[in-house]
Amino acid sequence: MKTNSAPLRYLASLLMLLVLFTASCGSKEGKVEGVNMLYGTESKVWKTDKELSASGDKVKQTDAQEDERITFFANKQYNMTSPAGAVNGKYEFDQAGKKITMTPDGAAQSNTFDVVTLTDDKLTLRSPEGAELRLEKE
Repeated sequence: MKTNSAPLRYLASLLMLLVLFTASCGSKEGKVEGVNMLYGTESKVWKTDKELSASGDKVKQTDAQEDERITFFANKQYNMTSPAGAVNGKYEFDQAGKKITMTPDGAAQSNTFDVVTLTDDKLTLRSPEGAELRLEKE
C-alpha cells in the first residue's frame, strides 16, 4: 500500500500541537526531570490527557484525538499513531533549555516545543504560539 507523506506530515504537526495543548496541566507542573522520563527504559507510550488553546481554554477532544498516541524511544526515535495513520521521526531533547525538537522522517522542517512538565507519568508541551498539550503515560 503506497501512502502520501504530505498528509502524514500534516498529521504529525497536528498531533504535536495536540500534544502541546494536552500537556499543560498537571500536579507537577513546571518540573522537568531527566530525558529518560520521556522514554523510560527503552520506550514509553504517551496519550492525550488535555489540550489547551493559546488563550488557555480547554479544547474538546474528538474520539480520533483521544485515540492518538506518541511513543518515544531511547534511540531518539518517535512514532505517532492515530486512526488516520502513523508518522515516524527523530527527536532531540534539550533538558537545560527545556525544549524538544521533532523531525518527521523525510521532512525538511522540524517542530520545536517547550517542555513545561516531564515526569514519569506526565508530559506537557507548549507550541511557539502558546497552545499546550498535556500527555499522560499509557
